[in-house]
Amino acid sequence: MEARAAVDAAAAALTEWSGTPARVRSEVLRRAFELMVADTENLAGLIAWENGKSLADARAEVTYAAEFFRWFAEEAVRTDGAYGAAPAGGARTIVTHRPVGVAALITPWNFPAAMATRKIGPALAAGCTVVLKPARETPLTALAVVRLLREAGVPDGVVNLVPTTSSAVVVTTWLEDPRVRKISFTGSTPVGRTLLKQAADRVVNASMELGGNAPFVVTEDADVSAAIAGAMIAKFRNGGQACTAANRFYVHADVVEEFVARFGAAVEALRVRPSFAVDCEVGPLVSAKAVDDVRRLVAEAVSAGARVAHQATVPDTGHFHAPMVLTDVTHDAAILREEVFGPVAPVVVWRDEAELLAWVNDTPFGLAAYVYAGDLQRGLRLGEAIEAGMVGVNRGVVSDPSAPFGGVKESGLGREGARVGLREFQETQYLSVDWS
Repeated sequence: MEARAAVDAAAAALTEWSGTPARVRSEVLRRAFELMVADTENLAGLIAWENGKSLADARAEVTYAAEFFRWFAEEAVRTDGAYGAAPAGGARTIVTHRPVGVAALITPWNFPAAMATRKIGPALAAGCTVVLKPARETPLTALAVVRLLREAGVPDGVVNLVPTTSSAVVVTTWLEDPRVRKISFTGSTPVGRTLLKQAADRVVNASMELGGNAPFVVTEDADVSAAIAGAMIAKFRNGGQACTAANRFYVHADVVEEFVARFGAAVEALRVRPSFAVDCEVGPLVSAKAVDDVRRLVAEAVSAGARVAHQATVPDTGHFHAPMVLTDVTHDAAILREEVFGPVAPVVVWRDEAELLAWVNDTPFGLAAYVYAGDLQRGLRLGEAIEAGMVGVNRGVVSDPSAPFGGVKESGLGREGARVGLREFQETQYLSVDWS
């Protein structure tokens, strides 16, 4: 079976790769970065074909994805540890970090290149070998990334890709194999729970980047123009199909009329087109089911009293859903409790800050959040009070390879990116040396 053969190859390559000097691993990742940047147009076209996002969004994803190879090329050589004296005397302590072993990586369809490089980069930098299962919707992008890694000099057996439509069978095979010591998963919270239960049977090291329900807060003293510009990115990048996408808009009563009017006009002006159209800003959703799921949430919201205040025009054929703004949404509306994986922006009016924070934090999720405030201190105070792993303050983007990406509550465990992203693929070991 291919799943077991992939682990065989990864296990066979582990000793040599983990023993490869960090500088050599670093240079391989640096070459992968350069090759990926040089192949931007081909990769972007492939992403657009598989995923449906606009070609502009796809190019931006390739740039973002490549940065993980560059960042972890730099982190690979930062092999810090610690040396100290035992307080009681008689011993010296040496702390080191070693690769966790064979790592199983499970990636989603919405960012098929970036989610792969965000996991492969730190794993290879740490000295791990990997088995990778891409989403069934987007296997070709993952294959292209692995091809570039091979061209960059990654040895046989270090990165092993298993495309499949039988995801549960493949991942279960990996989690039951004693040679697999790490799982890194990006996807839905329900699937994450299942994988965590399976990982618990063998106490497998687990990193989980799961669902989100990001609030987007606009205070009465916010720069409305900046808030609208940030909202357009936070909500409509990749057609709203992102775990960090703004899902619930909380706008202060003093500025809600202006915000909705101007935000709505910007939404109506969005050019929704096939992905390769020259002027495409928002492409189709990934599948007919994705469209149906968003339509259901909108229909339920409207039946509960919400109103479609603004929407863009969409083509007659294809998996399109109109980008839209919903108003007259109550703070307890059902659409605010679910992750809307599509281009829909429900707006809630708020007046009292304590009440706002209660509404914002009334969710089992805590991945990302956004706050627009005129007074920076207030923006930071609100950001710290929101139960989320990442908060954009006067900024509509939170993802960056140099920053720790991840959530709290049911949005996941662990972090990707930054130095901690490397640590997710390492075990800490200390040596106690007699000093008597």
